Amino acid sequence: MKKIIDSYIASGDSYEKLGLKKEPALWEDGFRTGGAEGTYEWWYFDAHFGDGTKVVIVFYTKRMMTPGAPLSPYVTIDLDTADGLHLEERVETRDITFSAAKDGCLVRLGDSYIIREESGLLRVRYSDKTITVDAVLKPSLPFWRPETGHIFFGERDYFAWLPSVPAGAADVTISLNGKVSEHKGGTGYHDHNWGNKPMNKLMNHWYWGRAEVGRYNVISSYITGEKAYGYNEYPIFMLAKDGKILADDGNKLKFTAAEEFIEEVTGKPVHGKLIYDYTDGNTRYTVTYKREKSLINFKMIEQLKGIVKLGAKLIGFSGAYHRFSGSVSVERYENGVKTDEASASAVWELMYFGKTPKSENKE
Repeated sequence: MKKIIDSYIASGDSYEKLGLKKEPALWEDGFRTGGAEGTYEWWYFDAHFGDGTKVVIVFYTKRMMTPGAPLSPYVTIDLDTADGLHLEERVETRDITFSAAKDGCLVRLGDSYIIREESGLLRVRYSDKTITVDAVLKPSLPFWRPETGHIFFGERDYFAWLPSVPAGAADVTISLNGKVSEHKGGTGYHDHNWGNKPMNKLMNHWYWGRAEVGRYNVISSYITGEKAYGYNEYPIFMLAKDGKILADDGNKLKFTAAEEFIEEVTGKPVHGKLIYDYTDGNTRYTVTYKREKSLINFKMIEQLKGIVKLGAKLIGFSGAYHRFSGSVSVERYENGVKTDEASASAVWELMYFGKTPKSENKE
């Protein structure tokens, strides 16, 4: 029987070992891996607006599934407009320049960039021959990370996550085919991720979501490790109200996934309801996601091409991605009595890197 490898969320004396302090610093949002062989890294930004406009811009050092590859940066954009247009574009280095600072978030790829100013303001630009998007994100919550932000798998392998702008007010200007549109008063988010081993070797799947719910802000994630790590589970949770973080200790969280069904396109089990139940003394918060419809469902292998796709088929890669829309609610209880509640619409995701734990021999 294969020995299960240990894995854990870094805390305690890990701060000193990682050169970190309890309070995160701006340099942590800088270039952490240097693009070294065996690593990957990306900086993520999104903004959502009341008319249905959504923008996602991501800067990558290389593809996350191939950390052994040389530095090969690219930037992507996903845009949904109020009139139903969906656009996906990317810019790769090739004949343009790439640079990234180590002391803070300052990444440039050609005419595109993501920069965090000393004031905390985040500026993001995506530009190619088709579209230019300029975004400004003003943080409404403090710089935050769960513990050290690192999950270790064994002694050396890790995945790091730094949600350095957990929530903020976003303004975006879009120039598309000569037409310019401005969008103000949206909500935005920025995080930074890096690691040193392919994610599909470490993690089986995760749920991840963020939402603005009345005066509350929520970031929630539930990660399940791969079989080699005993399918260990890692809860990550942050709840804030009026700009102040109320709850962020994963040890006080109970997660429940309910209303399971098999998604037809991917063949993966997904859940219609997710419940994050956080108890701190006499105070309890319950955050509930309820699915109304699926926005995206696809097998990740279908996004690959050529020899990479062939190799994925040969090793039986069965990764899948799902994005859902629905409602999210926040309830607050004191001594078992409900004292507050709020609800809103939300979008969240389920990412599968590995085979389904309960039926891995059937796929």
